[in-house]
Amino acid sequence: MGEGRRGRYRQIGAVLRRHGLGVAAGMIGLGGLVPFHRGAFGHTPQQTPYTNPEHVRVALEELGPTFMKLGQLLSTRHDLLPQSWIAEFTKLQDAAAPAPWEQIVQVLRDELGADPEEVFARFDRVPLAAASIGQAYAGTLHDGTDVVVKVRRPGVVEQVNEDLDILRDLADRAHRRWDTVRRYDLPGLVDEFARTLRAELDYLQEARNAERFAQDFAGSPQVRIPRVLGETSTSRVLTLERVGGLRIDDLAGMDAAGIDRAALARRGADLVLTMVFEHRFFHADPHPGNMFVQPDGSLALIDFGMVGELREQTTDHLAGMLLAFARDDPDALTSALIGLAGAGEVSDRAGLRHELTGFLGRYRGRSLSEISLAGMLRQLLDILQHHQLHLPQETALLFKVLMIAEGTAALLDPDFQMLNALQPYAEHLTRAQLSLSALARRWARAGADTSALLEELPATLRRLRNVIEDGGFQVHLRAAELEPLVERAERIGNRVIAGVIAAALINGIGTLVGGNARWRPRQGALLGAGAGMISALGGYLLWTMRRRPRR
Repeated sequence: MGEGRRGRYRQIGAVLRRHGLGVAAGMIGLGGLVPFHRGAFGHTPQQTPYTNPEHVRVALEELGPTFMKLGQLLSTRHDLLPQSWIAEFTKLQDAAAPAPWEQIVQVLRDELGADPEEVFARFDRVPLAAASIGQAYAGTLHDGTDVVVKVRRPGVVEQVNEDLDILRDLADRAHRRWDTVRRYDLPGLVDEFARTLRAELDYLQEARNAERFAQDFAGSPQVRIPRVLGETSTSRVLTLERVGGLRIDDLAGMDAAGIDRAALARRGADLVLTMVFEHRFFHADPHPGNMFVQPDGSLALIDFGMVGELREQTTDHLAGMLLAFARDDPDALTSALIGLAGAGEVSDRAGLRHELTGFLGRYRGRSLSEISLAGMLRQLLDILQHHQLHLPQETALLFKVLMIAEGTAALLDPDFQMLNALQPYAEHLTRAQLSLSALARRWARAGADTSALLEELPATLRRLRNVIEDGGFQVHLRAAELEPLVERAERIGNRVIAGVIAAALINGIGTLVGGNARWRPRQGALLGAGAGMISALGGYLLWTMRRRPRR
């Protein structure tokens, strides 16, 4: 371990000891007696005594960008932390003192090959904003385009990588030593966090995100995505078209401009729901500082460093969750939530089902206008936390985004109901998931997984037979009895493959008939041929099911 790494460990240790003392005092009921809020033990003075979440939040702020980003990420994890901790971590503001101009101008020279005054017609040396990873400057291109130039701080990548290595080491130690934290899979959480943060450090990735959003909303006059200026963008410098307008929480400004806030609330909700349920690629930090209202009432998005992308299986489970809620089906809701959490099974499925039955009962007979989406999601997350089910990062981000969207819309229009806006998207999603092509994709995916497993089964059983014959361990099973099992596994594998072929046929015919007008005149012949082939496969499956194994 180098001296720099040792020094960073010592710095982290000093901060954790100082604030850990405050947490320990709070846990034994002495937090109000020790005057931490008066400056004791190096704490920043404040009016009221520190709470335990405050101690941790301040420690994260003192430790710098990596730990602040970690706290911001944890503020999305309602499935991991109590609400009091979530509320405190949402106060983490990614702000920092600006880096000296001499350091910034050197980055610009290295990346753009010239002084900023040569590359740009105008470049303001005073930053618009300074954050822990980078800072933003206003400028103008030689063609008159107003731009914002984001410049990554020198040395931040090296600092973040060192901190991520330390976090991984600490997570590994905690995972090995403490049973109480093992269920949280801290190493996995740190790895997920590292991937997210490293993507934010690469401004070229942010540029690709912005371009993808621009493509997704290319046909929508109600959404504006700033243009990326690729000629003056690198992994350390990002130049974007500057968008003006009012922050979406500037209610007085919108009223003065005559903007219909109720219509804007619907437009903002539709923007978020379209990203999530239609594009499956969404802005993961849509707070009011990242959404601006244009004079014509359209919405502009900025800051594309944090995004989420939903996998097909995640949308399948979301559709299952929505269907289960609509049908008041606790069994289906249990399965959907276990699937969303990526858990094969839970230790107390009956207990989970019982809690979800009570959850559904609280909403039975109520109209959508009476239900808060954020409140409903928080209750589900509390149930998941109680049963130690943890969501993948993409799903946790999704839930956070939906809660933020509902809060912003309600700020604009107190009568706005998010579930009413969500209903058509949910109906479209569930219809899509019940279509022939979607069913065929799921059957094919399940069939491929099962087929791969069953292909390995005969070899596994033969290896098991060899171990038994070699006297490796004693079981009440003779090696000769394994051959029928091997033959049966091979037959099952053949049936699964036939099922996969049938699913592929259904998918192919559905795609041709439904998505290509050229094939519609031949749909009768296609359906007839497909039905014949599927019938033949079905006959084969029936024959193999009735065939008895040879002794």
